[in-house]
Amino acid sequence: MIELEGLTKRFGALTAVDQLSFTVRPGVVTGFLGPNGAGKSTTMRMMLGLDNPSSGAVRIDGRHYRELEEPLKYIGALLDAKAMHGGRSAYNNLLCLAQSNRIPSARVAEVLDVVGLTAVARKKSKGFSLGMGQRLGIASALLGDPRVLLFDEPVNGLDPEGIHWIRNLMKTLASEGRTIFVSSHLMSEMALTADHLIVIGQGRLLADTSMADFIQENSRSYVRMRSPQQEQLKDVLHSAGFIPVESGNGMLEIDGATAEQLGELAAEHQLVLHELSSQRASLEEAFMQMTAGAVEYHAHSTHESAPPPVQAPGPQWGESYRARKGG
Repeated sequence: MIELEGLTKRFGALTAVDQLSFTVRPGVVTGFLGPNGAGKSTTMRMMLGLDNPSSGAVRIDGRHYRELEEPLKYIGALLDAKAMHGGRSAYNNLLCLAQSNRIPSARVAEVLDVVGLTAVARKKSKGFSLGMGQRLGIASALLGDPRVLLFDEPVNGLDPEGIHWIRNLMKTLASEGRTIFVSSHLMSEMALTADHLIVIGQGRLLADTSMADFIQENSRSYVRMRSPQQEQLKDVLHSAGFIPVESGNGMLEIDGATAEQLGELAAEHQLVLHELSSQRASLEEAFMQMTAGAVEYHAHSTHESAPPPVQAPGPQWGESYRARKGG
């Protein structure tokens, strides 16, 4: 369990994190969302003792991070996969971490197998692709078999198979009763992974709720209908107390009713329907709605054509090693 109490971090006149209080509970995957500059990275760094709070406190299973004698056995984290020593092999990177935390060396081979890097265990990590670097970072987080895990952008650089693997891994770890806290900008992936959400903006807590409640409370749900007998359908809807709104292409949008109710109403009046569907906002739409006033950087459209992107040279090894236990 991770507990934040009035956590605040100031950098001079800038308040990056402002009186944050929330609890990350075991047994579920908790997503951590916020616009760029919201204070997510600073918050996670304070959880790990990398930044000292200006005020407030963070406790990991009831203790401050600095009180943990062998921290990797309590909390594992992936904040920056590039933090690994590029001149060392994948195996030796993990072996150094294991020895400094009195973790049996046999555990190194175990986690390399879990993340699918056994075949390149003796390769220097500086030659790894972005996805392989992510896998190595995840292996370091798993090394101490901790009860608490923090992941910042864990799918960065992973191919579709890798994304599917890490999603299932986080769900499996949560099902074992572990505390899983994950930050990501990929809303579609977060919607498939997280059970609970913590949302911040400008360093302040905006939401602490379940995924389903967050979407429901920050978005509009309606039913979409289309019929060759549109005028008759509109009359029937009006007579039943509904207010249809035309949305173009012969579509009607109706609030305050279920698709089942409206389908039965149309059938009762022998109206032909070409479409009857429930519409609900995505996590991304709900997130944009909630955080609209907390976005630090706003892009503006331009008519100037952008120069073509520079193509970077390919990595020495591709993201082609599959996790044996994933997917």
